[in-house]
Amino acid sequence: MSSESSVTKHQPTAIEPPSPRSRFDLRHHARVVQRKLTTRKGWFGDYDYVWLCSPVLPFSVGSKKLNRRKQPPFYGVDDELPLILAMASGLQHALAMLAGLIAPPIIFASTLALDAQTSAYMISASLIGSGILSLVQMSRIKLWKGYYLGTGLLSVVGTSFATLSAANAIFNAMYANGTCPSVTAADGTVTHGACPDAYGMVLGTSLICSFLEIGLSFIPPRTLQRIFPPMVTGTVIVMIGASLIGSSGIPNWGGGSNGCQARPTSGPLSLCPTTTSKHALPWGSPEFIGLGFLSFVTIIITELLGSPFLKNASIIVGLAVGCIVAGAAGYIDGSTITSAPAITFLWVHTFKIGVYPPAILPMLAVYVSITMEAIGDITASAEVSRLDVTGDDFDSRIQGGLLSDGIGGFVSALFTVTPLSIFAQASSNNGVIALTRCASRTAGRWCCAFLILFGVLGKVTGFFLAIPNPVLGGVTTFLFASVVVSGLRVLSFVNYTRRDRFILAATMSFGIGDLLMPDVFTYLFDGVRHPNSGLQGLFDSITLVLSTPFLVSGLVAVILNLMLPQELLHAEEDEVEVAEQVVEDVEEAPKA
Repeated sequence: MSSESSVTKHQPTAIEPPSPRSRFDLRHHARVVQRKLTTRKGWFGDYDYVWLCSPVLPFSVGSKKLNRRKQPPFYGVDDELPLILAMASGLQHALAMLAGLIAPPIIFASTLALDAQTSAYMISASLIGSGILSLVQMSRIKLWKGYYLGTGLLSVVGTSFATLSAANAIFNAMYANGTCPSVTAADGTVTHGACPDAYGMVLGTSLICSFLEIGLSFIPPRTLQRIFPPMVTGTVIVMIGASLIGSSGIPNWGGGSNGCQARPTSGPLSLCPTTTSKHALPWGSPEFIGLGFLSFVTIIITELLGSPFLKNASIIVGLAVGCIVAGAAGYIDGSTITSAPAITFLWVHTFKIGVYPPAILPMLAVYVSITMEAIGDITASAEVSRLDVTGDDFDSRIQGGLLSDGIGGFVSALFTVTPLSIFAQASSNNGVIALTRCASRTAGRWCCAFLILFGVLGKVTGFFLAIPNPVLGGVTTFLFASVVVSGLRVLSFVNYTRRDRFILAATMSFGIGDLLMPDVFTYLFDGVRHPNSGLQGLFDSITLVLSTPFLVSGLVAVILNLMLPQELLHAEEDEVEVAEQVVEDVEEAPKA
């Protein structure tokens, strides 16, 4: 088992947490509301809004004057905010989250060939569910004996990218074994039919598997950190991002990921997205590549020259610019906007909840992955919020965050949304906190209000659904690549002893092997003749785990981390001492 010696830690200086009021004081809160609504300080405070909205002009990049500019004050987790700042910061967080919230349901709907109305509803449900469950995650409700629900930080949740990666593999397996309808043309082209029941099965399987994370939340965080050290979590995160780039980001950039990327010579998928679409073109056409590249470059330019407000919404800026150009060129089909309802909410559309047995093992692994990711991201959120990242108080935040994540996985399935977890949004929102120096949960609550508002307005989700695949692909490729970078950052905390390098080499062998040859384990059990339904289900589960890069690499990493003794570290130190002695002998030889 790994020890803490294999991990480097950098922790901020602890600050005293604010002392909460002993009981709810109605008069005090009434005075606070009155002061905020009737005074200039209550509306605007002392925040530098010019700094927040000032772009970085080309001639000022790297200037000493810009670097010497006074930073705005830091607002802690429980600090009061002026109304304008709270709303502006909340909007920033919501805009930073949007791309990560709308991309998974769009990808799910595209993979399952769902109709526009159902697809738009899935986007709305994702936004509304994220707003509601983020409020729970930001709370810090004391339960019993030191156990909590929620982190008490500005922690927001979104659709887990681990679920997205695993669900794609599950959907492909359902089409392959006939659970979902598909048609094979004479030239071998496979066209997938609509399969909403597959989404319902993923929801049902997720619902029962969520109890695993609920149970893990009651295990001491330090024990979980020993079982899942940065070497394991970093590898899993890297594989999640890399697999999504290959399965969704780049294919959509080229025109679509619905099968048209195979460039069949006939049938509806011979052009992307389909032959009946406006301005349909072969996959990889320069027009598609150009649209995606425009969105990608816009993100870079916004980061270089944009104001702090725009930098935190650079993904949405990239989407907006791409959509403006695509709309002017006639690539946007407005039918999804006109057909979308003005107002919508949860359960306007429902799915038949079921359990797909072969998906149980992969979904359990997804919740283990969500647990690993959440520990690291709660740590990052506490650090950027200038709170201590050691001690009992911090451990209780991890416990409360994991419990909220697990319950969120159960509730989100009832909301017709795949598991909503902290990691999916932590990187972007921690960046907002670090740049604006505002970690107040008041801003987080405004963020939730904006997310719910965006989800309720059906025309907004209809617009999101109209985003052309190349524009979405250019943006999501950047988004998924940022997940890879998050994993690399976690791996940077590893000391890279001989033992750690050995484990990483073994895990990457399976993970990268799956990325480059996705079908390598698909035919593993083809030689078994006439298996019964139970055995076939087990074979399908094993195949799904082995064929999903982040699942198989995470499994290998956990097993080897527990099996290989840390004493190998001492063996390496002995090797270094021997090498140093040899060098000394060689240097002294001429003198002798």
